[in-house]
Amino acid sequence: MRRTPIRSTAPTAVERVRSILAAAHSMTVVCDGRHEEVRRLDGAGAMGHFHLHAPFEGAGAGAGPGDRTSGRIPVRLELTDVAPTPVRDRLRARVTLTGLLARPYDPDSTESTCMEFGQGTLEDASGRSYVTLHELEATELDPLATSEAGMLTHLVDEHAELVPLLLRLVRPLPGGGVLRALPVGVDRYGLTLRLEYRRTHRDVRLAFKTPVRHVDHVGPQIHALLSEARRVSHTGRLLT
Repeated sequence: MRRTPIRSTAPTAVERVRSILAAAHSMTVVCDGRHEEVRRLDGAGAMGHFHLHAPFEGAGAGAGPGDRTSGRIPVRLELTDVAPTPVRDRLRARVTLTGLLARPYDPDSTESTCMEFGQGTLEDASGRSYVTLHELEATELDPLATSEAGMLTHLVDEHAELVPLLLRLVRPLPGGGVLRALPVGVDRYGLTLRLEYRRTHRDVRLAFKTPVRHVDHVGPQIHALLSEARRVSHTGRLLT
């Protein structure tokens, strides 16, 4: 009997890391006891500044990240994923990449720094996940990753009246007590809304019918959600 494949409705940990690395505007590089704030990623993301590669084979390849006997220097890249909209608790995730460099990090270099990959970590509200270099290289970049901030701010600034309409799609219905609802994320699989209550908040996912394959296709998907919301009978006031 043929099984129907399960449709993804949210990005995996490795997809999120891939998107954060591509969309980052800044990061902290910790190397040789120094913390360097890198803010000139020039739209290329973290991986336009660092080139990741697999561990070297041969002599000294087995040395741990803190072992300087191989002549290589431990390095740590720290990135934060912050919601572009003015939601409560804007920090969405933290990404940490560890590895080794052949020489001390030069913050003034205009060339990509070669980094021997060790481990990647994603920390968010659901916990901690680990990603490998092979997974990162095999994962397709979300077509909305570098456009997400502009899309969400446009939705809030120009079409704020549409966000309460989308609440009709939330199941179970939020009911009373919701002080504010704002979009907090959008990716190829759907839109995430943050519902803010007096003392807490929660995120809800509104999945697209099909994953977005190109940035130009997200508009029709959002319009489809709005059309569906208009068809749903509205029960009482959702925002109090």
